[in-house]
Amino acid sequence: MFEHILIPTDGSETASNAAETGIELAAEQGATVHGLYVVKPIHGDEGGAEDALEALEAAGERTLATLAEQAENRGLATTTDVTTGTPHREILEYIETNEIDLVVMGTHGRTGIGRYLLGSVTEKVVRLADIPVLTIRPPRNANR
Repeated sequence: MFEHILIPTDGSETASNAAETGIELAAEQGATVHGLYVVKPIHGDEGGAEDALEALEAAGERTLATLAEQAENRGLATTTDVTTGTPHREILEYIETNEIDLVVMGTHGRTGIGRYLLGSVTEKVVRLADIPVLTIRPPRNANR
């Protein structure tokens, strides 16, 4: 049913929980796991912006290496990518260019005014993607 499962991650505990579910589904389906880490662009004229961007990209590479190791330990094919841009747009573009069948991603579980003010990458992907998006909420006892 699913051949390519995308697991976007930001390295958070919520994203890690979603990754576990995504890897489990991929193992059941024999699907390829795609890991994606999106770095938001850093704007500024300061010389440190480039160093900060490189540090964020390195953090993304480490996060994706962990995800790939977990998937490969289950015998799954993996591919990973670190991109820079607006997270929901980069996720949607990745879906289109990589024949993704399913997205598995975490949600921080915000409701009401918190969700309204902060927006949600997951919510935007759910609304705009043309494929199924499985959202994984944090455990009930997790601090929000």
